[in-house]
Amino acid sequence: MRRILLLAEYDGTHFAGLQRQREGLRTVQGELEKVLPAIGALPKAVAAGRTDAGVHALAMPFHVDLQGRIPVERIPEALNRLLPEDLKVHGAREVARDFHARKDALWRAYRYRVLLRPHPSPLLRHRALWLRHPLDLKAVEEALPLLLGRHNFLGFAKEEVREGVRELLEARLSVVEGEGGLEVHFHFRGTSFLRGQVRGMVGTLLEVGLGKRSPESLKAILQTQDRRLAGPSAPPHGLYFVEAAYPEDRLTPR
Repeated sequence: MRRILLLAEYDGTHFAGLQRQREGLRTVQGELEKVLPAIGALPKAVAAGRTDAGVHALAMPFHVDLQGRIPVERIPEALNRLLPEDLKVHGAREVARDFHARKDALWRAYRYRVLLRPHPSPLLRHRALWLRHPLDLKAVEEALPLLLGRHNFLGFAKEEVREGVRELLEARLSVVEGEGGLEVHFHFRGTSFLRGQVRGMVGTLLEVGLGKRSPESLKAILQTQDRRLAGPSAPPHGLYFVEAAYPEDRLTPR
């Protein structure tokens, strides 16, 4: 038995989320687990995190257990023949037998795309949040450092029952010329995230950029953990899981 780390890319538009749910709901985990036995793997895939319906991923790590003899380098091609067009595997490597995609992650990174132009883009309607009004990027950049460090982020989360303290390692924005026009990208990297935390932070930061609140208002949200003080959650279709990092020794078979 070999433990394999898979990196999956998917378009979340037509998925009900990453995690397997009740019968009849199409999920990333469910689609992947359906095809694993065809390559000699157990029908169980464990992800580094979770994404909600409509959220995309560039390199979501999963670990699976492989009983068959297929060479690791052939796994992506073998799986991609069976997977749907909106879910593909683009990386595979053998890892430590007790490697865990979620528990061993050092950090996870997300990106949120915002399209700024006078009119919406049909091509990006499932890829980026469209805003017709300009953003005060200086005000947003003033607010972002307030999120860095170890805080209780429950004020930005939704439907969360876990303890809320998390550590945010990076919070920044970049401005890029995308295929549809000018885009603002929010980048977040942290040890772990609460459910809905990134979308809650983005929705609040957009209110800062639109002049609806001050940068300092984020301090009260972190201090009180009162979700009513934060802005509305940004829509899911602008959010991307980018990557996760692991200790090198956990990525070495033994």
